[in-house]
Amino acid sequence: MTDLFAVIEATWPAASTRRAGGFVIREGLGGGSRVSCASLEGPFETADLDAAEAAHRALGQQPKFMLRPGDAALDAALDSRGYELFDPVVIYTAPVAQLPQEVPPVTAFAHWPPLAIAREIWADTGIGPERQAVMARAAAPKAVVLGRTQDRAAGAGFIAMHGRTAMVHALSVLPEFRRHGLARAMMAEATRWAAQQGAETLALIVTRANEPANALYRALGMMHSGTYHYRRKEA
Repeated sequence: MTDLFAVIEATWPAASTRRAGGFVIREGLGGGSRVSCASLEGPFETADLDAAEAAHRALGQQPKFMLRPGDAALDAALDSRGYELFDPVVIYTAPVAQLPQEVPPVTAFAHWPPLAIAREIWADTGIGPERQAVMARAAAPKAVVLGRTQDRAAGAGFIAMHGRTAMVHALSVLPEFRRHGLARAMMAEATRWAAQQGAETLALIVTRANEPANALYRALGMMHSGTYHYRRKEA
């Protein structure tokens, strides 16, 4: 069975990691929660939480924890310390062979390194240089999926391989071009690229709050395969 958290770690990597008690602490350099959180790797005690908080602060980061299935005791301990819950997400997966791979002509294509227009689209949709640097750290095979509609580039996404699983990250379409099928075409191109790399499974992560994206992935036949959320300490 594929360890989806290992896939996340490999395809969206932190700048560095270190241990603090029973926790792995990630250094994100501004690249978002996934690369700047702590995750539990074994039993923990109160002193471990103190060490994890200190490690975050030594990195100049807000203390933040990823809560995965089986972390109920940690979740309760953090709640008692005043950590707020945020960004619950869903992990979707599907067999590559069962996903659409037909891409309308001149609608989406995969490439690496990112073209300047892909970087501009990401920046315009809140995916700035720090998160783009995460993509640069990921090991190959990897690609950008650029989406085009109405004779212009309007969407960008990132996909990378780990084992026989390809994971899509940072799929974004400019607001004025949403709800016209471009994200669906980009997913088809991502699937086509994944198949060429020998992937058996396509995976991605989306926040529960992003209902349009959840609806799209369900419509494509992707399955709910896991979940997690974060807790963070107020500054």
